[in-house]
Amino acid sequence: MQIVDEAHRIGLEDLRRMAAETFGDLVKAVVDVDRKIMVVNAELHADEEALLIQSGSRQNDLWGINFYPDLEGEDFIEFDSMINLRPSVGNRSRGVEDPETREKIARIAASLVTR
Repeated sequence: MQIVDEAHRIGLEDLRRMAAETFGDLVKAVVDVDRKIMVVNAELHADEEALLIQSGSRQNDLWGINFYPDLEGEDFIEFDSMINLRPSVGNRSRGVEDPETREKIARIAASLVTR
């Protein structure tokens, strides 16, 4: 797993390498929308979530996504993770139902992944 923040961004080629070494076409990531950091490259979103919580993140700020480094535009990020299931805060699916939160996640990801 790798923590990615403003001081330690990740390149698209790094994501491609990680994808090739694990799932083939995707890299799992968890984004902290408050701290504007993320963790990438774990087998489970739950492992990335645990690492961020250990480093001071709040669970309600964490959202699981998948990067598809060989795809462009909206297909680059998939908003799908078991950790996103949070009926208590109104998110009743594996996706991210709030459009503002999806946009925030996409902006953070765009700022942390260099092309």
